[in-house]
Amino acid sequence: MNKLFFGASFIFLLLILGSCSKKATVFSSSTKMDDFDPVMAEYNYLSAKAKIVIEEESGKITRGTVNFRAKKDSVLWFTVSPGMGVEAIRGLITQEKIMIKDRIGTDDINMTYAEFKTIFGLTLSFDLFQNILWANPPYAFDYQDRLARVGSSFELTQVRNEVRYFSKVDVTHGKVTELVSNSIDDRGSLLASFPTFQDVESQPFPIDVLFKLAYQTDFGQQNTIINLEWVSISPYNDPMSFPFRF
Repeated sequence: MNKLFFGASFIFLLLILGSCSKKATVFSSSTKMDDFDPVMAEYNYLSAKAKIVIEEESGKITRGTVNFRAKKDSVLWFTVSPGMGVEAIRGLITQEKIMIKDRIGTDDINMTYAEFKTIFGLTLSFDLFQNILWANPPYAFDYQDRLARVGSSFELTQVRNEVRYFSKVDVTHGKVTELVSNSIDDRGSLLASFPTFQDVESQPFPIDVLFKLAYQTDFGQQNTIINLEWVSISPYNDPMSFPFRF
């Protein structure tokens, strides 16, 4: 499998993922969480753009642009373009399956979540992608989880589907600032950092995001670093289209 395609698309699978950008307003809040009540991203439809930098283990660095659309709890759609108006990857993630089109090569993905688990050994879901993308805790907090207040953060440990998730949730804005995820069988890991947030209609959304991935391929373990800078995020009430075709 082409490593550039795999690295670019895998972040959307584990979370999963412009020249006309606007300057982000940093989110600030005068209130703090006394009890654990994280802030979940609220929208009906959403359109966004990001700058992306992919650093491969070989030392290769690829820069590009991500165009993104979403319908809450239903659809995630994205394209990745390395430049010059060329669309390299187009993807659609729904509640039922994962579809990614490699427009440069032939490494397409068209799988249900059950099929993906059979091949890659990972149990994924639409809700997991949606939560990690917008710095929400991976799963809703319940009795089986461990939670502790440490300084200005809540530290949340969750184990789901043989994967351990450790999240730090800031008490000021109620969003995840650090996430470490490891499969119990050591087949892969994800580290995510959300250092800054922007104010989007009085809600905190990430600005700069760092993902570090370790995963198994036919060539052995691969490590990839992905930097995202969300340059525009716009929630909508009116329906949006989600064009996708193999």
